[in-house]
Amino acid sequence: MTSKVTQFAEQLAEAETTKVGIAPLTSVDPELTVEEAYYIQLENINKKIAQGQKVVGKKIGLTSLAMQNLLGVDEPDYGHLLDGMVVENGGTISIESVLLPKVEAEIAFILKKDLRGPNVTTLDVLQATEYVVPALEIVDSRVQDWKIKLQDTVADNGSSCLYVLGGKPTKIEDIDLELIGMVLTKNGELVNTGVGAAALGNPATCVAWLANKLSEFDIPLRAGEVILSGALSAAEAAEKGDSFTARFAHLGQVSVHF
Repeated sequence: MTSKVTQFAEQLAEAETTKVGIAPLTSVDPELTVEEAYYIQLENINKKIAQGQKVVGKKIGLTSLAMQNLLGVDEPDYGHLLDGMVVENGGTISIESVLLPKVEAEIAFILKKDLRGPNVTTLDVLQATEYVVPALEIVDSRVQDWKIKLQDTVADNGSSCLYVLGGKPTKIEDIDLELIGMVLTKNGELVNTGVGAAALGNPATCVAWLANKLSEFDIPLRAGEVILSGALSAAEAAEKGDSFTARFAHLGQVSVHF
């Protein structure tokens, strides 16, 4: 591992512990590559595994064209989900435990079979899925003020933080993933709406992309893992006292409080 990868990984890990954001890695090293950023992410994930944490899934980010255009990229990114990131449906998150949290509503896939790229198709994903449920992802940035480029968010584990699963387990054959509608409320007020097709046309397509991307690092998607397939609308900033609820057609609802 290069000293640059190790150094940046240590800085991000410290920021996560101290809750003090750091300067964008891309401002310190404008030549930082996306591949190096993924190795920075893996460096910190492997450290957490060595400390006893377990990988329980993955998250996909930048699935909307709007977000890709904002960061000047043409593909999504991903991060790892660890067992300590799970929040109970309707639970409360201490605002002191996060830096600059935002909330996104998505569809979560729970797998019944492994998926290993390359060449994984959307149909492969559908056949490997045990069920789907509604989810809230709480994204956060260890980079000051969310001043990120693609390499910054990739290195920072895809800006992962916490996630909530809710609703009812629903078989994939009982729904139309592209047409599922979602409404997100903040403190009882409507703030966002979305539809399954907002995530690369179909959330299952996002999962196929993930399986194929991970093959570059010889990482499979495992049976039993939770896959957050990408936000169906813009992220909403969260502050102390805020409550969020996402309601999905046919899937039920999921909520969290700060």
